[in-house]
Order: sequence, then structure tokens, then C-alpha cells
Amino acid sequence: MFFSDRPAALREVRRVLAPGGRCAFVVWNHLETAPAFAELAAVLDELAGPRAAHALHAPFALGEPRALLELFAAAGFAAPALATQQGSARFPSARHLIEAELRGWLPVMGVHLEEEQVQRILAAAEQRLAPWVEASGQLVAPVSAHIVTAEAPPA
Repeated sequence: MFFSDRPAALREVRRVLAPGGRCAFVVWNHLETAPAFAELAAVLDELAGPRAAHALHAPFALGEPRALLELFAAAGFAAPALATQQGSARFPSARHLIEAELRGWLPVMGVHLEEEQVQRILAAAEQRLAPWVEASGQLVAPVSAHIVTAEAPPA
């Protein structure tokens, strides 16, 4: 999900696999299957603009199962299969999640926010992520991922 040329990356994986060799990849499902992240993306859109929100959408770009399987098939894999797994993202607090995205992920994606803007987003997002915060203060939010298994064609 982080390769700029996904077909080329998958072709290279297939090339280096032994004939009949197997591989597995895990990618996030659609953003809508991760409601806390979707809510944070909405806050970013409102307070930092669409470029910042789009950066948070990027890890969820391969959520469509059919398109994902077609990507593997087009790269020459035999019998790609997909399973979707439900789980939970866990952070010590909502603030930990928000800070990780604002100070870690967004800069990786080329989005740099001023500290004043970061503080406004933190305040708003902590309130909006409250539904996923447990009594302990820990944020526990549902997420969904696709696990794709595929093999190189036999020799």
C-alpha cells in the first residue's frame, strides 16, 4: 500500500519467489471500516484541509477486495486469495493516536502543520474520538485488514 508503483513492486516480489513459492501481504481495508481513523480524517479535513485529510486516507487505498486481487493476478501470481480480518487498534490514549498521525505520519506524507494548528486539531480530535476511549483512558477502535496470499507460478 506504500509503493508508488504497486504493479512493479508486486512483479518484483513474484520474480524473486521460487517457482511455487508463497507470499502474504496485509493491507488496511477501506477507511470506513476504521471509524476512529475516519473521524480523525474528517477533523483534519475541517481544520487542516483536504491535503492533510488525504494523507490519512493513503494507508487505506487498497480496501477494495476485487481490485486488490486483480492487482496480484496482473503481477503474475497464481491463485491469489483474500481474507478479511477484523481487529482493534489500541493506543494508550486518543492523544497518542492523534499525535502519531500529526507528528509522524503526516510529515512522512509531506504535510507539515504549524504547532498552533496541531494544538487546535488535538483539542477537536480528542473530543471526536471520545466514543472509542475506554474508562481506563485507552483508545480501542475497530479496524479491518485484508490478508492476501498468493504464489509464484510453478516452473
